[in-house]
Amino acid sequence: MKIYTKTGDKGTTSLFGGKRVAKHNIRIDSYGTVDELNANLGLVRDQDLDEKSKAGLVVIQEKLFTVGAILASDPAKASNDAKVPKLKDEDIQFLEDEIDRMNEELPPMTHFVLPGGHVAVSHCHVSRTVCRRAERICAALFNLEPFDDRVLKYLNRLSDYLFVLARSVAKQKNADEVKWIPDTSK
Repeated sequence: MKIYTKTGDKGTTSLFGGKRVAKHNIRIDSYGTVDELNANLGLVRDQDLDEKSKAGLVVIQEKLFTVGAILASDPAKASNDAKVPKLKDEDIQFLEDEIDRMNEELPPMTHFVLPGGHVAVSHCHVSRTVCRRAERICAALFNLEPFDDRVLKYLNRLSDYLFVLARSVAKQKNADEVKWIPDTSK
């Protein structure tokens, strides 16, 4: 299989099912942003993390490929349904369980924290913000062309997971969590 097909040279691409759309179509933007998130999670996984976190990130990256397949599918082609992998409620539950597990080992949050403190923590926060952007774009697409709403739930939970992972990594690395203390003086 050749990597270059030249079929996108005029600014269009194909959805799963064959329909051609502009590369700036919101559907393309949605799964492109999920792909960007997945690449950022690769950076997170390449950090010096504990094995449980790395294994969890592999599971998440695989689920993001499922999310991408759902988003890249032509909603008008019912025949795609059997060929496209599905997200399951258990996939969302996995994120919730991991959040709860990590949170048990963390001090309670009393303030917002500033992103940073260690390169691995910063990568988690960058991934979290890309995840939030993916969620916003997918929510806009959902309003135009509904799809499995578990995608939105998954992305919402994933951003929470990435925030807690950042805190967990900060603890593992003995990195300072800098609290945001708003200046309320007049």
